[in-house]
Amino acid sequence: MKFSTFASVAVLATAALAATNAAAQTRDQIRIVGSSTVFPYTQAVAEQFAAMTGGTAPVVESTGTGGGFQVFCGGVGTDFADITGASRAMTKSEYDLCMANGVDSITEVLIGYDGLSVAHSQQGPDLALTKAQIFQALAAKVEVNGEIVDNPYRNWSDIDASLPAAPITVFGPPPTSGTRDAFVELVMHDGCEAFPAIDALEGDAKDEVCERMRQDGPFVEAGENDNLIVQRLNADPNALGIFGYSFLYENTDTLKPVAVDGVEPSPETIADGSYGVSRPLFFYIKNAHKGVIPGLDEFVTEYVSEESFGEGGYLSERGLIPLPAADRDATRAAVAGGEHFSRYQ
Repeated sequence: MKFSTFASVAVLATAALAATNAAAQTRDQIRIVGSSTVFPYTQAVAEQFAAMTGGTAPVVESTGTGGGFQVFCGGVGTDFADITGASRAMTKSEYDLCMANGVDSITEVLIGYDGLSVAHSQQGPDLALTKAQIFQALAAKVEVNGEIVDNPYRNWSDIDASLPAAPITVFGPPPTSGTRDAFVELVMHDGCEAFPAIDALEGDAKDEVCERMRQDGPFVEAGENDNLIVQRLNADPNALGIFGYSFLYENTDTLKPVAVDGVEPSPETIADGSYGVSRPLFFYIKNAHKGVIPGLDEFVTEYVSEESFGEGGYLSERGLIPLPAADRDATRAAVAGGEHFSRYQ
């Protein structure tokens, strides 16, 4: 009986796998989701791939990092994405979701680094802010006269008289975005530590104050479309926007950066670490789809080629800060070997 049951399960599993592969083979386009920051890099590789092969260009969707992982980890087969881009590493809960849905072989690909930019219109005044001032502008609760209170600041000059007497208006990413996660970690958390009453808090109480963005108007969640933020900044010279360096890089004709703690983002300051708001960028490959979805292997090979993500490659021309040469070699080896992402095992 036990052998019969085992054999039945094996037959069903084999049939399910065959059905999945057959279904996957009906899709002739690579499907990619994920981070709005990684999107322009992936789109550039997709265009290059299509030009090189003469085939159908991959479909690339900007869903945000969190939304991308939800789609990517939903399962294996034609209904689910092959790759997801991410402006932060996969979390334990996202990894567990993948495992629960049978996405049990994933390769993590570190493609390079990005600066998280605060920028505004070329028509606006030159502006330099500290992380502490940015926290004061955007946090739901701040410290005033030693007390932690609801944020009272409406104008930049309310925070510091040397700043413009203009309303605080900052367009930024939603909670599903890896850019939002990185901004909270790299700016809000660092900024809140400048205030003794907040810094004295511990655990969840401190995290709550340091991480919660205000919802009374000055901070505006602008969705996952960074191009929309760029449009809004051009319409309002006093507004600021938060997005990846690549979008600032591509729009320097209309936008300029805000210096953070005295340093502006640039390829040099991001690469040498002097710009204190930088982060790694990734994409994740569903290995069950390699060799099944037409062109997937060739696409990821192109993505990690020297001509793409190397020094002077076409992604660096769009603002990506390349990895050191040895790390690029290690990345190519991981992709070629289908190295399984196992940080949480």
